[in-house]
Amino acid sequence: MANLASASALHSRTIQPVGAYQLVGLAVDGDKLLCLDSVRGYLLEVDPYTDNTMIRNSSEAEAWIDAVGLAVWGDTVWFTKDHEVFYCDRATLKPTLFTHRPYLVDGVAVGEDVVYVACQRSGYIYIFERKTAKRITRFPLPGIGITNLTLADDALWVCDRAEQTVYCMDRATGAIRFSALTPFPNPTAIAFYPDPSGQGELLYTAYANEEPYIRDDPNADSPYQLTFRDRTFIHPLHIYNNPDQRYTLSNGYLIELSYVEEIAPLEEITINEEAQPLQDLTLKNIEWRIALPTDTVRQRVRHIEPIGHPFTEEVQAGQRVAVYKFDSITPNRSGLLGWRAVMEMYSIKYYLSPADVEDSPTLSPEFQQQYLVDDDDLAMDTATIQTAAREAAGTETNLLRKMLKIRNYVYDRLSYGIQPHIDTPDVALERGIGSCGEYVGVLLGLARLNGIACRTIGRYKCPPKPDYRNLILEPDFNHVWLEFYVPEFGWVPMESNVDDVIDNGPYPTRFFMGLAWYHTEIGKGIPFERVKADGLPDHISVGDLSINHIRFKILEELSPQKMA
Repeated sequence: MANLASASALHSRTIQPVGAYQLVGLAVDGDKLLCLDSVRGYLLEVDPYTDNTMIRNSSEAEAWIDAVGLAVWGDTVWFTKDHEVFYCDRATLKPTLFTHRPYLVDGVAVGEDVVYVACQRSGYIYIFERKTAKRITRFPLPGIGITNLTLADDALWVCDRAEQTVYCMDRATGAIRFSALTPFPNPTAIAFYPDPSGQGELLYTAYANEEPYIRDDPNADSPYQLTFRDRTFIHPLHIYNNPDQRYTLSNGYLIELSYVEEIAPLEEITINEEAQPLQDLTLKNIEWRIALPTDTVRQRVRHIEPIGHPFTEEVQAGQRVAVYKFDSITPNRSGLLGWRAVMEMYSIKYYLSPADVEDSPTLSPEFQQQYLVDDDDLAMDTATIQTAAREAAGTETNLLRKMLKIRNYVYDRLSYGIQPHIDTPDVALERGIGSCGEYVGVLLGLARLNGIACRTIGRYKCPPKPDYRNLILEPDFNHVWLEFYVPEFGWVPMESNVDDVIDNGPYPTRFFMGLAWYHTEIGKGIPFERVKADGLPDHISVGDLSINHIRFKILEELSPQKMA
């Protein structure tokens, strides 16, 4: 039996069963985990302390190939495959048909009297009598992806691959109590495991996907080749639910982020149609302002220190800003200025229903003046954006349904693509391709014309590699998203383009009122970086004066709790 030290290690330990290719089912049998590998058809018994793996159904594996769901009840093991649900005696593991459905079935969960069966194709969870296989009722599935199920007390738990989300539902009514984002994409199965440290139960989540890697082929002319390999594993999902404030936090990480500007001589720029070398410029009385990470309900800053030149800290519109001051920047001068922050970052998912905001009051005049105006080249006075605003919302009056309709309208009409510069929303919408910044511009313009207060937020995302610890990770691009305001509740986030993953929908809602742990919130509602100086021409940007360096380090995994 494992000792207490190894038992506590289970709270952050990733389990990697030997010989597994695609884990799509998960259950608990005593102190072992049962895992279903759909590629080989193996029912695997796994020790969560050591990864020691045994094949339970070595003589029956062929019948289990392409199965997708797994459950244990008493002396029986249940699984789903194609249109059918099977159960088997755990001694022989020979399948017996329980029910055949007209659509492909996914997950299965079994209780004393009932069997729950998920069906993504129909969009429902069906409930059957366990002894007679008679259908009792059905619940709508909460997401759009293939799901798996498990039961715990009076709750039905659902994990959705496309939504990257676990839902806690009332098993009697199907009502969603709350939901939580998973730290890795493509969760395929969930199960509760008795916590040997006496702290309740661990919610284990299985994942299965492909990962790119560089293969070394010594026989090829170019030995380094990009290819893909299967990756499947099990990891605990930790959840803190705050029902009063209607949000749920899940697995977080202690992150070190450094943002540094390298002041260096650059090539000439064009001012008023004439080329002017930057090295001829001398700037005086320089004030260089860079926003600092924000403390929120999902992000807590533990420590900030300067890199290179020291700074003083100011508060601008409630946001922390690092202010660097120089007497002058002379031709050919080099230098570094920036900051390093250590912070806790968790995933968050708000749960508000349209009924919760049905009677929301109108925005105050101050909010209307600040957040319903065109203050960032949003082209809100153009026919293109005004027509799109009317078409996007239609006759909808509920704030949440209206915001979701606007998002889906933009997703239907834009595809993601990096542009050499950010165009105004009317140009991006007519072109049909936009970067994250252009998605945000279109969304802001349409939402504000429909009376929804919103603002830009973001800046960078930590590369989502939570098992890469203490390594330098550098994001390829910056990133922005938005927040919209719910009167009498507050600001909630919405991703710009990340959920636009399926042509013409349906689109996931994982980041509609939700953010993953790797989203970094910096300078809400204020410019990220500004430079003022005597002798600085209007057409020179920060990018003309310096080169930025962004580095992340993932230091350790954290379990969520109530944020101070």
